[in-house]
Amino acid sequence: MSKIKKLISNGYLGLILLFFYIPIIYVMVFSFNESRSLTNFTGFSFRWYEKMFADHQIMEAIYYTILIAVIATVVSTIIGTLTAIGLSKSKRIMRDIVLQINDLPMMNPDIVTAIGIMLLFTSLNVRTGFMTLLLSHIAFCIPYVILSIMPKLRQLDNNLAEAALDLGATPLQALTKVIIPQIMPGIVSGALIAFTMSFDDFVISFFTTGPGVNTIAIYVYASIKRINPSINALSTLIVLIVTLVLVLVNVVPMIKDRKKVKYEKNV
Repeated sequence: MSKIKKLISNGYLGLILLFFYIPIIYVMVFSFNESRSLTNFTGFSFRWYEKMFADHQIMEAIYYTILIAVIATVVSTIIGTLTAIGLSKSKRIMRDIVLQINDLPMMNPDIVTAIGIMLLFTSLNVRTGFMTLLLSHIAFCIPYVILSIMPKLRQLDNNLAEAALDLGATPLQALTKVIIPQIMPGIVSGALIAFTMSFDDFVISFFTTGPGVNTIAIYVYASIKRINPSINALSTLIVLIVTLVLVLVNVVPMIKDRKKVKYEKNV
């Protein structure tokens, strides 16, 4: 009976994986299609990749997407890390109130946040464009960074920083050489989430961008009513890059741990 249950659960898991990955594989296969057809594969070709790299609008969308994602990740990670550390040293009432407020943007639908930010810029007579888009991305990325770092701070021994101060370290040295190294996994995970959220965002970007500033998501939405196989090529490149990053993020620490274990055994 247990074998049957295991077989059913494995089959169910397999169906879920197929449901998620078949569309991705379909897009990747037809990115190499010679014709414009999205249903009939007529032959292998790099035609749509060449067209994608020659398309100024696509290249501009990629540029703005990566630039905004990188800047938003760096700024939100710095602000989120300092905020989380400050909250960990605050009174419990203040910490709980701020964390509850921090959870609101993540619980709210994106459309509500997008309209709220748009109305803010409109009421302040701020012209939408690159800066409004960047500020919006920073604003909605910060809560995810704080949420990722807070559990690591709860696990941190408060006596470490005090011991560093007693041994002559300045508050800045205690922060950079004691606290931050201990919570680095939380910082890295928060930065990765922030980059993913910024890179993937459409709704907030659509409501806060201005003329001439498009991200990949906005470009794809604008091209949805006409057949453009170059989007398949773009999607394939994104999938390959994300897969490569995930492999590096997971494999590199494993290699370091193995080398560390071997070194400790040799010693």
